[in-house]
Amino acid sequence: MVCALGAAVCFGTATVLQAIAARAAARGPESSGSSAGSSGGASSGASGVDAALLLRALREWRYIAGLALDGVGFVLQIAALRSLPIYTVGAALAASLAVTAVVAAWLLHVRLSGLEWGAVAVVCAGLAMLGLASGEEGDKTGSTALKYAMLGTAVVVLLLGALAGRLPDRGRALALGLGAGFGFGVVEVSVRLIDGLTPSALFTNPATYALLLGGGAAFLLLTSALQRGSVTTATAGLVIGETIGPAVVGVVWLGDRTREGLAWLAVLGFAVAVAGALALARFGEAPVEVDESEPVGP
Repeated sequence: MVCALGAAVCFGTATVLQAIAARAAARGPESSGSSAGSSGGASSGASGVDAALLLRALREWRYIAGLALDGVGFVLQIAALRSLPIYTVGAALAASLAVTAVVAAWLLHVRLSGLEWGAVAVVCAGLAMLGLASGEEGDKTGSTALKYAMLGTAVVVLLLGALAGRLPDRGRALALGLGAGFGFGVVEVSVRLIDGLTPSALFTNPATYALLLGGGAAFLLLTSALQRGSVTTATAGLVIGETIGPAVVGVVWLGDRTREGLAWLAVLGFAVAVAGALALARFGEAPVEVDESEPVGP
């Protein structure tokens, strides 16, 4: 559980650091009115992705620090998935939105409403219930059919992204967010389906390719969703997509279980943690106002 919570802290903090860097880069001399903006606003361009803004952000130390935290979080996520049920790790990763909200309140001087502070407390309560109820990860390695199913799902995520990009604005963000959630869910399940780390085992395992394709597709879809639609809607879709499906796969096909007699507490904790994360969905890209009269940072 420590690794899962550590991953949530890394991802949540990285979001705020990258948001600060993106805003600093957007104020650069090269920025123009055609940029997509810093909080998911759509531009009139077809892609909605500002490559120049990304290059400027890469010159910001906070952006680099955020990427480093993302890397550490991914390693902790893998470690957690190798020892905990998928439903626990998924809920913990969704809780990174609570971390983002708290860090944004500190570094970016964001005023959280009473309901949002309540949502942070709800997320913590849900994770506490999950921690008490979670058993060990399932002992099933997963069938070959499941591995190919994950690879097929990763391909479907890419196709979903291509189709969702043509939807009206209202439905596009939700579809892209859900697609990104499914992609990250493929990563969560695929980690459990990789049963050997030797080159021969990795290269011949369909789950390896599912992990790479699903993760890459999820990143592209989420980036597009946040830049071309509502951050809140996209993040809500992301949370739903990356938690519910993988949790079901873990319980049904990989043997994830709870402690004896505490299945009800695990279900309640999962639902509470996800509901709290959904209430904090606007922090999916830390869409906040920075007070220019005050220095940003500690």
